[in-house]
Amino acid sequence: MSDVYELMIAVDLRDEISEPELAELNWHLGIGPRPERLTIVTRFPVVVLDDADMSVIEDHPRPLLAEQGAAWRIGGVLCSALESRAGRPRKGWSLMARQEIHPDGFDEVGELLCWLAARAHETHLRGDGAVGIGFLRFHEAEVPDVLQVESGQVTWPD
Repeated sequence: MSDVYELMIAVDLRDEISEPELAELNWHLGIGPRPERLTIVTRFPVVVLDDADMSVIEDHPRPLLAEQGAAWRIGGVLCSALESRAGRPRKGWSLMARQEIHPDGFDEVGELLCWLAARAHETHLRGDGAVGIGFLRFHEAEVPDVLQVESGQVTWPD
């Protein structure tokens, strides 16, 4: 059995993103090089074995929404895109991503989603203060759950 989920993000962002943040966001989406300094998600802990076969935690930065091509478990295509909304009534950026995610990656991806939610256009705000950021579907489920950020926390499945 596999614990893979389909993560779909669809969010419009306000036009308040700095050039360094935009560069890092592009890297996370797999459409730009890794910036020298990371400020959105800064820690990527991974347990590895050292030379004495002891477990140690190392930092291994990796883009979080960068997979492209055919999905392994959920079917369809994995992709990410970021487009400028310049010249439109609601200026800013439109972001869309469809990725496979394992619960082990919820923490890092959650940090990125909280960052996105804090910059989401007001149309994504719900009446209770939560920000609708996309959808999450267990690979065997037919219907996705709404994925939202509330009080700086992502509502992940149990």
